[in-house]
Amino acid sequence: MAWQPEQEPLRQLSGCLKDSLSGHNKNAQKQAEIMLAQAKSSPDINNYLTYLFSSSHVPHGLTYTPEEYHAVRSAAAVMLKNNIKTGYKSIPPDSLALVRSSVPLALQDKNNSIRSYAGNVITEIVSRGGILGWPQLLPQLLGLIGNDTGNITPEAQEGAMAALAKVCEDNKRMLDKDYQGQRPLTFIIPKLIEFTISDKPKVRSLALGTINVFIPQKPQALLVSLDDLLNRLFQLANDPSADVRRQVCRAFVQIVEIRPDKILPHINGLVDYMIAQQRKIEDEDLACDAAEFWLTVGEHNELWKSLGPYLHKIIPVLLESMVYSEEDIAMLEGGGNDADEEDRIEDIKPKFAKSKSARTLANGEEVDEAGQNGGSYAKLGDNEDLDEGEIEEYDDDDDDGNPEDRWNLRKCSAAALDVFATDFRGPVFDTILPYLMTNLRHEEWPYREAAVLALGAVAEGCLEVVTPHLPDLVPYLISLLNDPEPLVRQITCWTLGRYSAWGASLSTPALRAQFFEPMMEGILTKMLDHNKRVQEAGASAFAHLEEKAGANLTPYCEPIIRQFVRCFEKYKDRNMFILYDCVQTLAEHVGHGLAQAQLIDLLMPALIHRWNKVSDQSRELFPLLECLSYVTTALAESFAPFAQPVFTRCIKIIHQNLEEYLAAVNNPILDTPDKDFLVTSLDLLSAIVQAVDEKQSAALVSGSQPRLFELLTFCMEDPENDVRQSSYALLGDCAKYVFPQLQPFLPSLLPILIRQLDLDTILDEQIETGFSVVNNACWSAGEISIQYGKEMAPYVGELLQRYLEILGNPEVPKSVLENAAIALGRLGLENSAIMSPVLSTFSEPFLKSIHTVDYTLEKATAMKGFCLVILGNPQAMEKDLARLFTVIARYKMEEAFKTPLTADLQQIFQHTLDVYKSLIPDINTFLTSSINPPDVAALRRGASRVSAQAKKVDVLAVLIVLWENPGQKMGRMGVPYYTEM
Repeated sequence: MAWQPEQEPLRQLSGCLKDSLSGHNKNAQKQAEIMLAQAKSSPDINNYLTYLFSSSHVPHGLTYTPEEYHAVRSAAAVMLKNNIKTGYKSIPPDSLALVRSSVPLALQDKNNSIRSYAGNVITEIVSRGGILGWPQLLPQLLGLIGNDTGNITPEAQEGAMAALAKVCEDNKRMLDKDYQGQRPLTFIIPKLIEFTISDKPKVRSLALGTINVFIPQKPQALLVSLDDLLNRLFQLANDPSADVRRQVCRAFVQIVEIRPDKILPHINGLVDYMIAQQRKIEDEDLACDAAEFWLTVGEHNELWKSLGPYLHKIIPVLLESMVYSEEDIAMLEGGGNDADEEDRIEDIKPKFAKSKSARTLANGEEVDEAGQNGGSYAKLGDNEDLDEGEIEEYDDDDDDGNPEDRWNLRKCSAAALDVFATDFRGPVFDTILPYLMTNLRHEEWPYREAAVLALGAVAEGCLEVVTPHLPDLVPYLISLLNDPEPLVRQITCWTLGRYSAWGASLSTPALRAQFFEPMMEGILTKMLDHNKRVQEAGASAFAHLEEKAGANLTPYCEPIIRQFVRCFEKYKDRNMFILYDCVQTLAEHVGHGLAQAQLIDLLMPALIHRWNKVSDQSRELFPLLECLSYVTTALAESFAPFAQPVFTRCIKIIHQNLEEYLAAVNNPILDTPDKDFLVTSLDLLSAIVQAVDEKQSAALVSGSQPRLFELLTFCMEDPENDVRQSSYALLGDCAKYVFPQLQPFLPSLLPILIRQLDLDTILDEQIETGFSVVNNACWSAGEISIQYGKEMAPYVGELLQRYLEILGNPEVPKSVLENAAIALGRLGLENSAIMSPVLSTFSEPFLKSIHTVDYTLEKATAMKGFCLVILGNPQAMEKDLARLFTVIARYKMEEAFKTPLTADLQQIFQHTLDVYKSLIPDINTFLTSSINPPDVAALRRGASRVSAQAKKVDVLAVLIVLWENPGQKMGRMGVPYYTEM
């Protein structure tokens, strides 16, 4: 008999669901949340939720208005989805069967939001249970969309299409896997192409949008149908639905990336089509999707030249699109002198911590943050983490917020002009020059503002051709900093920031005084404009100037910091965030030049004042902690007077956050704490450990309460990648600077580290940040190996296995491969005897990866460790000798990295070569036949250097060797072991 609900539990549950959404009665809402949390333990809870959600009419015995019952159904759907998300494996099979049979009924509901909730629940079931867990689903959805029975309602077709779109969005990779010889996409893709000719615009739009989800993956099912798709796109190009045309534009943009050869023959028609769509300014979203085409083609190595003949048609459209629309002007005008007004909570941008990526590249390079400092048209990422895991439909509508805070047609057009300037240079400037001459001094501010934006957009690509005009343009731009319209002042800050590299590079003090100093002073002054948006633009532009000028700013640090201090006194909450960025960028680029007593006395009181004012729960703490990390690094030992209270508070924040997280895990009613508190605190601890002297850092770590490494144990296993990434960075720094304090905890920490090196733990949807964690784990393992020495012996086997898995995986990024190779090599410094017997298993991947690493101390220690392993089993290198000799031949012995640990690297290289000289009868023939002549010559030069060094050996020492070892074979210089090639 089919399951049926009992009346009283149904009444109670529905009442709690209704009250849980009761915004006007907080007590009832809280009580309802408690009751619902308790109800989760009931074995039938998901049956009741499914029954309420899938029943379109108020069940017998319940008395709700249509509005109230809709709220009950909505709350039931959200709770059901979350139960599936958090406890899928514990749901009884009978309950899952009921859910699978009932929820699809809601796809046919008259209410669009209920249909959407049904799609969310279905998607969650597929994500948790897999395709094989519900094999009937895909045929059922495709049948509904295609109206196979002939009696499917339009609502059901649209609901099923929306559900399929969500399933595909959330399970892209799963749908392209092989299941018993079949891939779901093989039949889904042709069906989606078929659905693009549905008579229902929403189905056409969603079907095409779903295809767009798969295009970047390049699945075989799509590639074989690409010609059919292109034909369909041309048919849909003039579809009456703007949503469909948006998806057509997006599809062409995506195809550019995967098959540019399919786009090139149609470029003439596509240029005209995209221009026509971009000019439909009544639908800005459509126009913006069309403008994305220029951006994508302009950045494509194979296609950008194809746009050259059409610049005269495209660029005027871009310039038109860069003028503020009347709607935008209505929303933006009237900001006026608002600097003294307090920010509204909704005006303050959420600040997400950036986990430090200093370990990202083994070569010591740091990744440039896209859009940082003056990125007036930096594109925001898609909503990757919507509330409760909800998946957006394909309308992509932004809320009606400030147009400056969202990606729009104006910004996209400016970005495209920037790309074209980089591609074509002179011709682009020649095309916009008449426009600039007409509009830079235009009486109407929107045209004046757009001209300044255009001038800024071409700054980097056209700098060479703009430079002769800059002595006239820069003073005029500086005068525009006093324009009566705040938006003109705002964009002028950005444009001046874009040309700051020119000012900073001027060759004489006189020219810098004439142009760069007024530019710098003008932007600094605008940081205290009477308009908050102009303040923000000034601060952002100055951070950009700091990056371009670098250490050249050192003589100007005092007036700069004085202005920063005044900003700390005046800024409201929103602009405080960008001010921290200005301070940290100055610290990053001026470096130790900031460690002057008068500068410290100016800057640190302002930072410490904010430090004391900001609570442990404030989101302002993220940028403040991040800023302090850079300041700490710049001040180095001069940060010592401030280290103790900052270190102690970071420990407190980490401890508090971990406790709140554990409480939330055990009590679903409690909110999960923001992990950015952990990330920024861990990064600041890393900076302090590196900055202060060994005695103070040891005291800080030893005196921490709770103990640092006990907290780090939890952080290294945190579910958030950013937290683990920063945790392993801190672990490596502690190995370098406070190893005696770390050592007692290594038996607990190393097994966690080894588990982190397992690539199977990286989730597909988090692959980039997952690799960043593995990267830092490799780096920290290498640092520990140097310090722990022979005590690493119990872990060598597991570590070797993990390193080999990483080095042998073609999907692993280059930086991770390099750090894994360095860690592997360092493991051999004191554990070569354990590693030598299995040398043949890792020699090739090690040499391939280490070869691309720059000549750093890390590489030197890794190569020394690897050679020590070789010396224990030289025969194992038979297949890789040519590669080994090539690496040694090309090795650059940098004096800076000749530490006590690596001072004998050249001699160890020569010793290694000598061993093979004794093993290979005709070494010269082998060398000339196996490696390039320049590398053979380099090996001979290296041998000569060693011989030259050997001349300095005490003659008495040589005589002693001869006396004690009469049969000792000597080299030409009479030195044992090290002989010339």
